[in-house]
Amino acid sequence: MPRFTPRVARAVPALPALGLVLLFLSTTARAQLKGAELLSGSRPSRAAMSTPSPATHPSPAPIQIKVGTFLGWERSLRISNGEVEALVIPAIGRVMHFGFAGEASPFWDDPTLRGRAADSSSAEWINFGGDKSWPAPQAGWPKVTPRSWPPPVAFDSLPVEATVRRDTLVLTSAVDPHYGIRCERVLRLEPGQPRMTIQTTYEKVEGPDLEVGIWIITQLTDPVLVAIPIPANTRFPTGYNSQSEDLLPLGLSLDRGMLSLRRDPVHATKIGTDADRLLWVGERQMLLIESPRVPGGRYPDQESSAEVYTNPDPKTYVELEMLGPLRALSVGSRISQTNTYTLLRRATPDPVADARRVLQLPR
Repeated sequence: MPRFTPRVARAVPALPALGLVLLFLSTTARAQLKGAELLSGSRPSRAAMSTPSPATHPSPAPIQIKVGTFLGWERSLRISNGEVEALVIPAIGRVMHFGFAGEASPFWDDPTLRGRAADSSSAEWINFGGDKSWPAPQAGWPKVTPRSWPPPVAFDSLPVEATVRRDTLVLTSAVDPHYGIRCERVLRLEPGQPRMTIQTTYEKVEGPDLEVGIWIITQLTDPVLVAIPIPANTRFPTGYNSQSEDLLPLGLSLDRGMLSLRRDPVHATKIGTDADRLLWVGERQMLLIESPRVPGGRYPDQESSAEVYTNPDPKTYVELEMLGPLRALSVGSRISQTNTYTLLRRATPDPVADARRVLQLPR
């Protein structure tokens, strides 16, 4: 896995619930950061503080949160449950790593941008990688902001506040100057399991009413295969809708309820589906991303709740994207969406067989 240099690693006894905001520039901010470092040493979770299980059923390792330098960014956060770990970079507002402890992550990042600051004034998109949230639909951006690209600034190119609340990390954005929305993301690891959940909430703080949906983008390294379980009652006769005109991902096929594809090294491609799960299959690992589709909800991008984008060379990544339904937001209203990320090991040399097993589809 990429190098992570923790500031402290000593254990700390159980503490009362605290909300320690990690800021970035002032002396006060440094003092608060030190407090978070003390909290993050090896503080046991409630599960770890309960009565010990018999030796044949050991208790899960406690949740640990540490502050350090990751990929050149100082004051980054590492959260681990002993099985998996996630690394969060508040300076660029992204989750940049989720992987088995001590192993490489499926998450993609651009090594040429490591340590670089976010820049909301840039006319070009600074594509750091990782996991983030943008408002949907993209087609609505030029109606709300002065530009159609790059993404709205508070969602993509400003630092966020990071708060430690017991065994969770809370990332809070600035209020976007055009959408009038604040984005909050609450990250948790399930004790003893290779699973992470991120609840994303948009709060309308100011400005006129607007219709928006939550869009979660996870950039991942070049896969062996991407698999999508297509609902039996799908609205799409082919199992998908094309969002890149006549260009489609390599090997795109639908077989017994499973859509499969690979990255095209020459062309950018994108498809949408009405699925609620996306599966990335690598050489040794798999990553399942789940987000329930809301019955009766009205979705962006031709009614898409799960999308896959494939990027051409030289940046060899794919995006697994989950979308929530469109909602009308007025000042004081909120919408939320939860993504669940589960890491799994490959069990056979056959990526299709492994995918069908994980998705519980007929083989």
